[in-house]
Amino acid sequence: MARRMLPRRLGHEEEASLVEHLTELRHRLLICIAAIVPAFAIAYAFHERLIQRLKDLLPEGTPLVTLGVTEPFTTSLKVSFYAALAIVLPILLWQVWAFLAPAVGEETQRVLGVFVVFSTLLFVAGLAFCYTIVLPKALEFLVDYDSNLYEEQIRASYYLSFVALTLFAFGIAFQMPIFILALVRLGVLSSDRLRRNRRLGYVLMLTFAILLPTVDPVSLVLEVAPLLALFEISIWLAVLMERRWERSSAEAEAL
Repeated sequence: MARRMLPRRLGHEEEASLVEHLTELRHRLLICIAAIVPAFAIAYAFHERLIQRLKDLLPEGTPLVTLGVTEPFTTSLKVSFYAALAIVLPILLWQVWAFLAPAVGEETQRVLGVFVVFSTLLFVAGLAFCYTIVLPKALEFLVDYDSNLYEEQIRASYYLSFVALTLFAFGIAFQMPIFILALVRLGVLSSDRLRRNRRLGYVLMLTFAILLPTVDPVSLVLEVAPLLALFEISIWLAVLMERRWERSSAEAEAL
């Protein structure tokens, strides 16, 4: 019974009707929902600890205030939801990959499967970098800015949503090497093209950093530096992967 409820992944170039595609999509969406619901329940069970960890990022002695009757409850739901998304991200990525995999060859499917694993690791690295380096410096600058003019009372719902969204955005930003390598593998980009347009890539990285939730100059510098480093790493990884793919293609043709 349970086996019948699991979506069947189509083979490469296997023909399927629109109804079959929609049925598979529905099943994969149900799997995603089924993963998020228990993850949300677990995150909510520990929401006090999660919120305390986020409060620890503030300069010592900075109070959090609530301005509404329902605000503590809705804020806890928001933080728990972001945490649940972070927990089930590998499952979500795997379902997206499994749905799109039949459109590419078997070798590319194996490569994309490896990308899903590395994507999860990069997401965790982005969270850790943001929590330990970016947010403490950024919050210290923002909270203490013109502190002689204002009484520091930070609204809990705004602060916790801001921090949770920033952490999640950083985790997504660290997916850039995976995104670039996927485009190279699909033939949309090449390592030579990336090197020729390196300056344009730097501008795009700066633009992307500006679009991230934090707005102060301290966090902007801390955001741009790893993005530029990841972009450079992506270029050289593309060079290595292209050579490997070319050797694999040559060996396959020789056989």
